[in-house]
Amino acid sequence: MHDAPHAGVGRADPGPGRPGDLRDPWYDALASGWGEPDGAGAPASVVPPRGAAQRRSASAADIYLEVQSSEAFQEVRRRYRRFAFPVVAVFFTWYVAYVVTATAAPGLMARPVTGAVNVAMLAGLGQFLTTFLLTWAYARHARLRRDRAALDLRWTVVEQKRVREQVAEREREREQVDGQGRGAE
Repeated sequence: MHDAPHAGVGRADPGPGRPGDLRDPWYDALASGWGEPDGAGAPASVVPPRGAAQRRSASAADIYLEVQSSEAFQEVRRRYRRFAFPVVAVFFTWYVAYVVTATAAPGLMARPVTGAVNVAMLAGLGQFLTTFLLTWAYARHARLRRDRAALDLRWTVVEQKRVREQVAEREREREQVDGQGRGAE
């Protein structure tokens, strides 16, 4: 599939769908480059030069604030809250009812249902069953109602960062050209 065992590692543009694809919104450049050799046998530096980091973080912060205030982001948060808050309230109520009933009405909880199985055992197993059902429901809700919108937001952020980095690179190149022109005079 690849020419070399580590094809794509450390390359700027290995192509879509290949390891290290910088166009992939889930690609974490910092994490993927952690501890990889930089050609000199020493671990690669994960801390960018100070000036570049300050410029990049300022523009990245601007992008994230812009996305956070966007209607698409607010809609993803609303969808999350409309699902999570009622579900947490129902589950918490169910849990507290179980604990209070076990404490306040031990006779009811000790009532046999069938054989050695009593109401307390069924309610306890119901707690586990409810936990698994809610986990499944949460994952399903996220997949159907939020993941696509969140991925679209992630792509927006990646694209905005890429464009701003290109603009900053052009500005640095212009500054270098201007500085060389002044130095020659």
